[in-house]
Amino acid sequence: MLAALLSTVPLLMCMGYFFMGSLPLLVLKHDTPMDARFVRGFFNTYYVAVVCTAAVPTISYALVGHPAFSAGMFSIAALALILRKVVLSHMDGLRTRIESGDPTAAIAFRHIHVAGMGVNFVQLVALIWSLFHVSAQ
Repeated sequence: MLAALLSTVPLLMCMGYFFMGSLPLLVLKHDTPMDARFVRGFFNTYYVAVVCTAAVPTISYALVGHPAFSAGMFSIAALALILRKVVLSHMDGLRTRIESGDPTAAIAFRHIHVAGMGVNFVQLVALIWSLFHVSAQ
């Protein structure tokens, strides 16, 4: 069980780093293609890292007989895969609109940025809560 819990640490670090790292990016106006490309790259890296770091605890919890936690870790990875496809495609479309000078595109891009951070924060809090719950057993 300890190995399963320890395999969760990289996932926690990844999720925490993304949240803390994406906060300062809100200072950007998101109104230039460079800003949009950088934020999109940051999100892409995060989603790939989450999928990779959630795979190990998914297997670890399954092996130690905690199917609920295994399913939870799998759902984090699955959501990251889905969000990667949806969020990045929206960001790409908005980046094209930003390049063409659409003033509303930067606002929409910022909203996606904030929403992505919000989803990450909710997942992070749920994961931390569940770890305290499993460690109390």
